[in-house]
Amino acid sequence: MESIPNTDPDQDLDPSTDDLPLKANTNHMLVKHYVPDLTVHFDREVISGSIVLFLEAGKWTGHERGAGSGPNPSPSSTGRTPGTERPVSDSAGGPVAGAGGGCCHGDPQPSAAASEGVFAGREEGSWEDGGGAGDFVLVLDCCDLAVRKVEEVDVASVPGMGSLFPGGVKGRSDGALSAALVRELASMPSSRWKQQQDLYSQCARAPAPPAGGALQFRTDRWSLQIRKRGVQAPHAFPLAVRIWYQTKPEGASVRWTKDQSGRPCVYTQGSPINNRALFPCQEPPVAMSTWQARVRAPSDCVVLTSGENEACPVPEETGFSCWDYYVTMPMPASTFTIAVGQWVEAKAMTDPRTMTDVLGVHLPASGSLEQKFTPQDGEPDSLGVSEKSCSGVDSSGLAGEERTRHSDIDCSGLTNPEPCSHMDYPCRFPDTAAQGQAVLPHRVFTPPNLQQRAESMLLPLLPPCLAAAHYHLGVHPFSRLDVLIVPPGFSSLGMASPHMVFLSQSVLSGESELCGARLCHEIAHAWFGLAIGARDWTEEWISEGFATYLEDVFWARVQQRWRRLRDELQTSEEELQVLRPNRESTGEVSESGASVVKHALNPEKPFMQVHYLKGYFLLKFLASKIGEEEFLRFIRLFVNKCHGQLILSQDFLRMLFETFPHVQSQGLTLEAVYSDWLDRPGIPETLLGVSEGWFRCSLAEEVKEEVAKWIDFGGSGGRGAKRKRGGPKVNSRELTPEQLVLLLELLLEEAELSVTSLRTLERTYGLRGRDAEVRHRWCELVVKHKHAAAYGDVEHFLLEDQAMGVYLYGELMVNEDARQQALARRCFSRACQGMDPSARRVVEEMIL
Repeated sequence: MESIPNTDPDQDLDPSTDDLPLKANTNHMLVKHYVPDLTVHFDREVISGSIVLFLEAGKWTGHERGAGSGPNPSPSSTGRTPGTERPVSDSAGGPVAGAGGGCCHGDPQPSAAASEGVFAGREEGSWEDGGGAGDFVLVLDCCDLAVRKVEEVDVASVPGMGSLFPGGVKGRSDGALSAALVRELASMPSSRWKQQQDLYSQCARAPAPPAGGALQFRTDRWSLQIRKRGVQAPHAFPLAVRIWYQTKPEGASVRWTKDQSGRPCVYTQGSPINNRALFPCQEPPVAMSTWQARVRAPSDCVVLTSGENEACPVPEETGFSCWDYYVTMPMPASTFTIAVGQWVEAKAMTDPRTMTDVLGVHLPASGSLEQKFTPQDGEPDSLGVSEKSCSGVDSSGLAGEERTRHSDIDCSGLTNPEPCSHMDYPCRFPDTAAQGQAVLPHRVFTPPNLQQRAESMLLPLLPPCLAAAHYHLGVHPFSRLDVLIVPPGFSSLGMASPHMVFLSQSVLSGESELCGARLCHEIAHAWFGLAIGARDWTEEWISEGFATYLEDVFWARVQQRWRRLRDELQTSEEELQVLRPNRESTGEVSESGASVVKHALNPEKPFMQVHYLKGYFLLKFLASKIGEEEFLRFIRLFVNKCHGQLILSQDFLRMLFETFPHVQSQGLTLEAVYSDWLDRPGIPETLLGVSEGWFRCSLAEEVKEEVAKWIDFGGSGGRGAKRKRGGPKVNSRELTPEQLVLLLELLLEEAELSVTSLRTLERTYGLRGRDAEVRHRWCELVVKHKHAAAYGDVEHFLLEDQAMGVYLYGELMVNEDARQQALARRCFSRACQGMDPSARRVVEEMIL
């Protein structure tokens, strides 16, 4: 078969360094609902099955053009690369449509080959016939999937669908009837969501049309392309499509590994390519959809997904169990999450002591979590919503003119809020019961060997963290929360998805500050990142900056954040420091809806904190201009206005400047924020002056006093220090973990520290038993000063705290010390098989 010559500029994209292409033509066609029906095979490390897509014609419908000029992608618009094209297929020999006597309630069955996971025998090339030059092509984002068959779904054969047209359907062709039924199904009001979900489920199990519904398809490096012969416009394309496929073991969307107890598991790892290697989908954020997922897994496994319900497994005769989840809030496909493993559920401890007694939480009063959720005057003891606002002032948080102007959108904490602004779905915000629910139903899952630690630290933190978030932001956007401790190869400290949070095992070590702070960060993503998402993925700061700022509302970490931002900006590429890399072009896409995400495939980007920290300081800077309390109330106002929607930076900033016009009299303008903060690398000059004051607070002054003691101790060689059994002592004060991190960072600036000083430092503060943030700084000190006696601490950190240890490999290599380089290579050889692929590539470049 002759291949179409490639003229695509994307053919030279380097997946380790360049931009991520979003190929889906969302302006032509939108997925409204996904129904995946999948089976997890640990023996082959694949997930196989089918997914049904319910579609809607998009902005461009084909009516604007003449017949025969539909948007069949040219080579330059589909991303084909020589040797990476799959031929179109009518899928003869694929799944048997309508097996089981054609009953629409029986699951359609794949062929024997497909059911055994055989997806082979197809070479890549052009469409099978030479026609169809004007046919419309549905383009889905897809990578590392073996697609076996694509077919229409005969939704008209579902008996229950007749209720959508009570007056009858005479005079409609089969194709037109199916399309009309899908449109009616997708447009059902949210008050009928249960009926809608049931009909979606029935339709997903319907067979192909009696006359045959196989569709032509082909895949390339980044996409799956589907067409129906003779259909030249989106409005005439089938609106219910089933795709039979299987993942590949090397697919980057899911991670096959072992948990901390040595048992196999698989989970979505937050890959830069998102979910396109888990199921064919539309990745652009504008493609908001709902889903119902059926997942079969071995009966000894627990299946967790981002679903509203707590699924109950249904055993099957095959030794597998079936789990069903659903989501009724439209979300980008990238937010779908799945984790399958032999997890155990942590159970709540019954302990009459306070949180401080149990967890050892010692926070400054201004950031005290206990203070934030302790009932105040006018608040009910249940932590629900009272008639009086949290601050004892008008619940809008706005005064006079501003309050009047925004009264039409203020629904923060009120029992009768204004109607929501988003598309119709069963939203929790107007619900009175949800408004008073400070603590969501929640569960914690973990490998068995970490169950006790999760029960003693993580589980008790969840209620106060959830209540603190509710205190400031109001209604929880999602109805429940599962938290999972993921394997050590997970590349970050946490990741939030609808109804689910992944946490690294590193948060369970030492004191509870790191665990609580990270938990607050991920909980904040329910509002910023999920309920309110960025319309352009390059504006990550909308998600991470807000979550970091809101985390700081509960956990005072400003000194540590400032030093980390300053250090990172000194070592990172300037282009990666820009919060709005597309600048004035932010949010723009091509005519089809395709676009690219700048720097998304850069392997170092997942480990950078610039979008977290610079976005955090932008919000802190704005709060300093407006006032902290009023700024927090404005955020709550913004949440009530914009939940369930996608936004750009200017949406938030314009509303802010409209609400607080007086800030312009202080010399702050919208254009200045764009120029100084969003569109330029480095630290804004306005921040440099403000930062000096952060180190004059009492907590920072205490740390400076401690640093001086250790410098004096090192200069004297330990002479004059108190000597007791076990070595010399320094008369040191007790420090919080945050202060201890700052102490170690300041000591890292010292050119020399003696072995005696390092030994005494570790013994004085018990550094080996502290949380991962503290131990990370300790390991940096060990490496910098070649403290060989503590190399075991470095090795333990690199193996057990992989989410934080990537750049420690670089520090081991840059010293050009043979022993340290051998340590780095030894640790990498032990950890590499379980490492996140991005982390593995970064470390390989450092040490090989």
